[in-house]
Amino acid sequence: MKIQDLLRKDVMLLDLQATEKTAAIEEMIHSLVEHGYVTDFETFKEGILAREALTSTGLGDGIAMPHSKNAAVKEATVLFAKSNKGVDYESLDGQPTDLFFMIAAPEGANDTHLAALAELSQYLMKDGFADKLRQVTSADQVIELFDQASEKTEEPVQAPANGSDDFIVAVTACTTGIAHTYMAQEALQKVAAEMGVGIKVETNGASGVGNQLTAEDIRKAKAVIIAADKAVEMDRFDGKPLVNRPVADGIRKTEELINLALSGNAEVYHAANGAQASTASNEKQSVGGAF
Repeated sequence: MKIQDLLRKDVMLLDLQATEKTAAIEEMIHSLVEHGYVTDFETFKEGILAREALTSTGLGDGIAMPHSKNAAVKEATVLFAKSNKGVDYESLDGQPTDLFFMIAAPEGANDTHLAALAELSQYLMKDGFADKLRQVTSADQVIELFDQASEKTEEPVQAPANGSDDFIVAVTACTTGIAHTYMAQEALQKVAAEMGVGIKVETNGASGVGNQLTAEDIRKAKAVIIAADKAVEMDRFDGKPLVNRPVADGIRKTEELINLALSGNAEVYHAANGAQASTASNEKQSVGGAF
């Protein structure tokens, strides 16, 4: 399954009328309900707003990804909406938002659906892709853009754990695990490659742990970056310099995190039990806590 399979043309809104956050959310949900992908407006809205209350899904650069894994969702769907006026969406950079991907995932979403949703972050991180979306005038053009981009998609550059001083490891996680987790992963991999830094990024998403860090990865890493809004396994990083920030910083302040991790000024993490845990150990809460 590809993200194009979840981008339903019938629900797309290419001229979103709302200019305020709640109104924009309601306009998008109405389209999902009207076309039968969401069965209950209020239940789904409650889920979307609960996620927004944790931290805005307005990622900056004009992009927002409101999302909910919700009992009111009949069929996994991604609604694309474009605003010609801009919406005051309380985005992380404080600027108006004009591109929206509202993700509606059923409570029983399978790994295939979740993997397709994770793909969305790869497209949005591509240079110039968002600007092309701003130019579309039809739903067919939206799908065509994704089709063209998928043909050019390459595996992200990820240096192996080779013992270099410039090799780091990272963990990304968000509360729902269907958007920010993978956006942060993509951002860290992309910026690290641009900086000539080797990195391996573990994701703690809705479908479980992906690209899991091994004990050898951690041993060889100069430092650790945690970009997470929920509990992740921490004991394994005992004795390593560690930078712990919200997942949004993994997306918006990527270079800052990498520089801090490599600076030698990151605080050394000490596990409560004073011993490293295996990757199969019970999950421990990250330093920053879970939202």
